[in-house]
Amino acid sequence: MKTIFALTLITGMSMNFITGQKEKNTVTQSPTGFAVVELFTSEGCSSCPAADEAVIDIANEYKKNVYVVGFHVDYWNYLGWKDAFSNASYSQRQQQYGSVFNLNSIYTPQIVVNGKTQFVGSNRGQLHDAINQELKTNNPSSIELSAKTSDNKTVHINYKTSAGSNNILNIAIVQLHTQTAVKRGENQGKQLHHINIVRDFKAVAPVKGQADISLTLPDGLAAKDCMIIAYLQEKNDLHIIAAAETEILQ
Repeated sequence: MKTIFALTLITGMSMNFITGQKEKNTVTQSPTGFAVVELFTSEGCSSCPAADEAVIDIANEYKKNVYVVGFHVDYWNYLGWKDAFSNASYSQRQQQYGSVFNLNSIYTPQIVVNGKTQFVGSNRGQLHDAINQELKTNNPSSIELSAKTSDNKTVHINYKTSAGSNNILNIAIVQLHTQTAVKRGENQGKQLHHINIVRDFKAVAPVKGQADISLTLPDGLAAKDCMIIAYLQEKNDLHIIAAAETEILQ
């Protein structure tokens, strides 16, 4: 595990540490058990490949109601390899979790399940336990979701939810899978495999009822190689209360 001290400053010390579909592409997450698995990872972190492999296995094992979302943080980029998928806003999201969980430091690889529990991302036993616990939990909230693009650039997403003023709606374009040959840094010489990498992300105050939002596909990335994952989160404790995913129609 690699950790970085201070939740308000992400520079400094380094320590060696797939969709139930409905007609017309509208997907509804039923009020039943689900698990959103947020992985905070980095190609510049020697401890992260094991966690990336763990969530790949989880996605293969759980075919329904488990949503893997891979956030690549940017604070290890100075170690010799810049993670092309990293984004400072994803590091800031991890800081928010650090504050909620009262952590003294943020670290990679970290997994957060439904905003309720966090642990080292390579801990497969704890990951299974957390997912299985959440799958037993009934959830009264739901999201209806559909997405389409006409230019393979802007993705128009339609959603419907009964969310209240104390909720946040997170919507992500995720790249289904890719691999990277790392040439420098702590993972030099390794071929890294990733799934559901966040390529664009918005956290918004949801509109009650039906509404639209747009996300952008990065240059060179095709809609067929991506999907949309949306999840509803409480503002105060960041608990996730609903989730859904859908393909992007063209």
